[in-house]
This record gives sequence, C-alpha cells and structure tokens, in this order.
Amino acid sequence: MRTKSFFVHMLAVASFTTLYWGCSTDEATQQLSAEERFRLGKYYFDDEDYLEALEEFKVVTLQYGGTQWADDAQFYMAESRFLREEFVLAVYEYDVLLRTMPTSPFVRLARFQKAGCNDALSPGSDLDQEYTRKAIDDYQSFLEYFPTDSLATVVEGRIVELTTKLAKKEFDSGLIYMKMAYYKAATFYFDLVLERYHDTRYAEPALFHKGEALVNRKRYPEAVSELSRFLDKYPSSEFRPEVERLLNDARESLATGVVVRPTASDSMETHSQIP
Repeated sequence: MRTKSFFVHMLAVASFTTLYWGCSTDEATQQLSAEERFRLGKYYFDDEDYLEALEEFKVVTLQYGGTQWADDAQFYMAESRFLREEFVLAVYEYDVLLRTMPTSPFVRLARFQKAGCNDALSPGSDLDQEYTRKAIDDYQSFLEYFPTDSLATVVEGRIVELTTKLAKKEFDSGLIYMKMAYYKAATFYFDLVLERYHDTRYAEPALFHKGEALVNRKRYPEAVSELSRFLDKYPSSEFRPEVERLLNDARESLATGVVVRPTASDSMETHSQIP
C-alpha cells in the first residue's frame, strides 16, 4: 500500500517528465502499471476521496482485468460506492466480484457488504419490504457459505431484526382490518404472521387477535381451538384474562347451538382486501 510520500514522489516524477521530456502529467498517469494504478486509487480511498478512487479502480478493472489487482480494484470500487451511500450501485459492484471472481479472497466480505447494502435500503415496516427480503436472502446466503465465520453472529442478529420487521408489517395490517371490523381480512394477516414468523415476538399477539377475530366472525369451533391453543402455548401471557373471556363466550355460544354463519363484515369483504 502506497503512502502519501509515495504519491507525492510520483507527482514529482511526473513533473520532472513534463519539464524535461515534454510529457503531460496525464500522459505519465496513463503509463502507470496495474499495481501503481490500484495503489493510486487506494491512496484516494484512504483519503476519503471516493470519486477519484472510483475512477482509478475502474481503469484497473477495465484495462487490467487479467491481473492480480483486478479483484482488489473491483472490491474497493464497491466499497467506494458503499461509503458514498450509493447502495444500489454498490450492490451491483459487489455482485460483479461475486459472479466473475468467485475465488477472490474478497468474496467473504463482498457477500457481507452486499447484504449490508440491502439492509441499509430496508425502509420502515409500513413501506414496501423488497429490500428487507433481499437483505435476509443475502445474509442467509452468507451463512450458507461461511457458517462458522466470525461475522456469523452479527449476520444472525440482522436476520432476526429484519424478519421481525416483516412480521410487524403483516401484524399491523391485521390490526388495521380489526379496527375496520373486516375480521376475515384480519384473520388472513394474523395467519401470515403465525405461518411465516412464528418465532418472532408478534406470534403471540397474532394468535390472540386471530382468536378474537374468529369470535367476531362467529366461527366458534375455530375460535375455541385457537384460543385453547393460545393458553397452552402462552400460559403466562398478559392476554390470558381476555383470552379466557373470549374462550368462555365462544363455548357458551356453541352450547346454546348458535348457527355459524358469515358475519356481515365477512360478506362485505372482497378479494381486493386480501392479497
């Protein structure tokens, strides 16, 4: 790795050439080898001049693609994008390295950083979660390739956080439909939480609200089944008193022979409300 003194020395050489041989500094720079070009880019990178660094790294990848410096340049080109918070472009550059240089020693970090880019692009739970899902996929891919890596614990933690965000999105949708008295749609979203995100903190309230929605729909046999399951699974839950009340109501309704019919809110719901 070149130091600043090397860079100054190199400029001095270029200046000497300009004075005595009539060559411009640009012409001298064009004659740099792959290693010199990379180290010049690394100098800019270390100096946090990422735009200049990008230009130098790009030259290495385009003009010296067959050299040992190509993967170094490709990785640091991606890192420059990352540090400029150009995450979409950084993902592309990391992908180039992963696809075209699979034996590079930078592959491990490239996989981790690519996931980090999509993680950084992941928005709040109320918005579209495309990047959240991409980040989870990338983190899981990292674990498949490097299960015992020192970064594995960090990756596992990020997967938990991102999966929880997805669970929250579905759970919040269920709550919105509950408030609107669209209990069929609410049941659909609570079921999504229970099926896909059963190991998140939203599984417990989702099961409670599913039982509540089923009681409101007069689906008493299903309600008894789900509310009983709740008590078995979460015996110390803060929702226990309310669950017991709903369960008693559902059992009493069954005992009196109430006919199970779709509720008014169920019949009003359309397919457009449930994706």
